[in-house]
Amino acid sequence: MENTLEENSLYTRRVTISNSLGMHARPAAKIAEIAGKAVHNVWIINDNSKADAQSVIDILSLCIIEGSLVTVEVESANDVEILDEIIKLIESGFGE
Repeated sequence: MENTLEENSLYTRRVTISNSLGMHARPAAKIAEIAGKAVHNVWIINDNSKADAQSVIDILSLCIIEGSLVTVEVESANDVEILDEIIKLIESGFGE
């Protein structure tokens, strides 16, 4: 698992989806709930597709399966705690 914080205006971390069901509605809703607490935009990126992490539908549109390496991105240092919380949730297998 690669977990990095890049030094630029966007803060990103990459994480592998370990949940056997991939990203389905329940995990997407949990991520959207956490992202909803952010001051600025939070994004989930899979391959070349980027989704608003506050939107369950946008997250589901990425069709993220088990084993996918995704990037979670926040636009402000103020939201690094949100980034950390989302990464922790993903690394836990969404508690499933």
